[in-house]
Amino acid sequence: MIQRVTLALAGLFFSAVTFAQGTLAMYCSSPNTAWCQGMAIGFEKATGVKASVTQKATGELFAQIKAEAANPKGDIWWAGPGDSFLQAAEEGLLETYKSSNLDQLHDWARREAEISKYRVAGVYGGILALGYNTELFDKRKLPIPKCWKDLTNPVYKGEVTLSNPNSSGTAYMMLATLVQVFGEDEAFRYMKALNTNVNQYARSGIGPMTAVTRGETGIGSTVLHGVINEIVRGFPVKPILPCEGVGYEVGSMAIIRRARNLDNAKKFFDWALTVEAQKIGLDIKEYALPTNKHVPLPPQVPRLSDVKLIDYDTAKYGSAAERKRLLERWEREINAAVK
Repeated sequence: MIQRVTLALAGLFFSAVTFAQGTLAMYCSSPNTAWCQGMAIGFEKATGVKASVTQKATGELFAQIKAEAANPKGDIWWAGPGDSFLQAAEEGLLETYKSSNLDQLHDWARREAEISKYRVAGVYGGILALGYNTELFDKRKLPIPKCWKDLTNPVYKGEVTLSNPNSSGTAYMMLATLVQVFGEDEAFRYMKALNTNVNQYARSGIGPMTAVTRGETGIGSTVLHGVINEIVRGFPVKPILPCEGVGYEVGSMAIIRRARNLDNAKKFFDWALTVEAQKIGLDIKEYALPTNKHVPLPPQVPRLSDVKLIDYDTAKYGSAAERKRLLERWEREINAAVK
């Protein structure tokens, strides 16, 4: 009887301790559900704090955070291209927090924190790319494009799937990349020409690659690790890194301003920069480049030094005014165009 009472009291004590740790509302912009859930579970194991996950495309979560600004429902925003996070920081939607773990990061990730005045931190790197279905290309005898401009070839009519930059952070990175590669007016002339070959603009950044793996489209926009993930899973796909050069994203993280669970959000922020947390993506075969320089890298992880990268101007294209202006022009001249 005494043993039963002791066990019951121990159970009550454990429940009280668990409850005392509180909760965390995590907004996750990664399209990989296993990665979002893996981060939540890993954080709970490390701290005892239970995290709930809301998963949407980067642009959609950004819009939700703006809409909830007066009464925030989320505490931490994790994953998605840094451009959106920098704009959210500029608009006063994020808390300032300088983690003691920032010194563990690569220089390119620490710059994200410095540019944002310590309201954003980098948690992974992603390289803009195209992915194509090798079986469809062989079946339809399509040439493999090597450059951005090759995609305007009429042979690809109806074979190209892209994302909408108003809802997809990856698509906005592509828009900003093309503007930097070609110059703005030439980039928009290029996108108008490409528009005739595009079969749809998906809402999320993962949409085009999903269509490619399913054989629904020949080629789609993505990030390099998105193609590598599908190759490892056995799909007949290969990446293309256009010859003119590609931009890159710093997948980011931030604490939402006026977060209800601010202390737990800070705990998550610190933990997400550690080797332990950044290995979670690799363990589930998500081959983005970790920002913590001490994470052991498997051979599948792309290295920025091996790719022709443009000098992507994160500060300029992450600004609210520039983003708004480019998105409005894209909507007016590209998305609204009659094919």
